[in-house]
Amino acid sequence: MEILYCDASVVVCVKPVGLDSEQEMPQALKETLSGDIFPIHRLDKNVGGLMVYARTKDAAASLSKTVQSGEMVKEYVALVHGTPAQSGDWTDFLWKDNKKNKVYVVKRQRKGVKQARLEYIRLREGERSLVRVRLHTGRSHQIRVQFASRGFPLVGDHKYGSRDDSAVPMLFSCRLCFPFGGQTHDYSRLPSWADQPQCPDQIPIYRHVCTAPKGPLV
Repeated sequence: MEILYCDASVVVCVKPVGLDSEQEMPQALKETLSGDIFPIHRLDKNVGGLMVYARTKDAAASLSKTVQSGEMVKEYVALVHGTPAQSGDWTDFLWKDNKKNKVYVVKRQRKGVKQARLEYIRLREGERSLVRVRLHTGRSHQIRVQFASRGFPLVGDHKYGSRDDSAVPMLFSCRLCFPFGGQTHDYSRLPSWADQPQCPDQIPIYRHVCTAPKGPLV
């Protein structure tokens, strides 16, 4: 586990694949830093990348409001099967089967259905294309199911249709940007499988002020 930033109120770190973000990660941070750790958002256990945790109740309340208001920018890189369009802005209705722990795209609103939106840009094309994604909502398995439903399952994502030999989904939380304590916190990190010349750490279309994340990517 790598810690990118830490003060008395917040800690920003890279969650390794295989650790639960709501229980195991807070415990690991407690062992490293001591004191309380409060989860603010979540990542699937088999997905790694940037996360922020609060170290006080006041910080947790403030950051939770930032998430709810849409002021926290969350971007991801993913390897997908096939070649999606150069860019896209997708909105779907998602329904989760809690017994199967699986999410489905459905056609209309009903009980338990939530609207989900993401934007993406393709950074590299081929049989396995590299995409960078910005979430506008934080639904369970959102990126995985929205790409899979259009015929582009994530490499390694066997739950949603991938048939390759990769052990885990090729998905990584690569950027986290949020206002806190009177300043803008902006952190980026890329996994080894996405660290290519075609995928710079900060590409021009993503250089947006993080207090205005609802604007278009292009």
